[in-house]
Amino acid sequence: MLEPMTDIGANLTDRSFAEDLDAVLARATEAGVSTLIVTGTSVAGSDAARKLCESRPGQLYFTAGVHPHHASDYSHDAHEQLRLLARHDACVAIGETGLDFNRNFSSQDEQIAAFEQQLALAIETDLPLFLHERDAHPQQLAMLKRHRDSFNRAVAHCFTGSEEELHGYLELDLYIGLTGWICDERRGSHLLPLIKAIPADRLLLETDAPYLLPRDIRPKPKSGRNEPRYLPHIAERVALATGEPIEALRARLHANSQTFFNLSDR
Repeated sequence: MLEPMTDIGANLTDRSFAEDLDAVLARATEAGVSTLIVTGTSVAGSDAARKLCESRPGQLYFTAGVHPHHASDYSHDAHEQLRLLARHDACVAIGETGLDFNRNFSSQDEQIAAFEQQLALAIETDLPLFLHERDAHPQQLAMLKRHRDSFNRAVAHCFTGSEEELHGYLELDLYIGLTGWICDERRGSHLLPLIKAIPADRLLLETDAPYLLPRDIRPKPKSGRNEPRYLPHIAERVALATGEPIEALRARLHANSQTFFNLSDR
């Protein structure tokens, strides 16, 4: 029996899962993915994640946050709703939060303000941070450095950056979340040699489903939709890159997930 796995980031409230979520979760369980963290990207989305988790206690947990794309919606009322959600037994992190200067769906000033408030909420609640960043590494790193003595843990979700960016996060003792991006020979091959630089107790894996379907999945699903059941495939690619036995890798990934989200005490 292989060690169970935790998908630390799955967008299960996405409408693409509306018709067959039970089957999706059954396939995940069959693949050994026993625990899933449902990503919250807005107040409404975080509340939807809460409701979903209440229907499957012990299997699903959620994060509560406002993605930088939605930072323009951040308000005092939104902050108070997130604070309330953070008290829920199934809430295991604040986020998805951070900065995204690639598309700027919200202005950079709005993103910085929303991120600052969610950093404060993570400090207040003592919950870890689930971080997003795109084309904003210097600004995000500077903000994290200012607060690093105050928040307990954080993960750079869906990390696709450079070696320099990786070491910037590692110097702050952040966890690193890898996705099926590492299975894409066109865009993710630069990440493979970097995996060995990630401390053994700082690596986490996620699918970011329904996005980022591993490019080398065979047979490729007709829908093109990613699912948590493909998490072991990503783990196999990591094991190939590091030379680590898959059983040992899965065991430490499980331990890392338990520690990061404090799941053993829930």
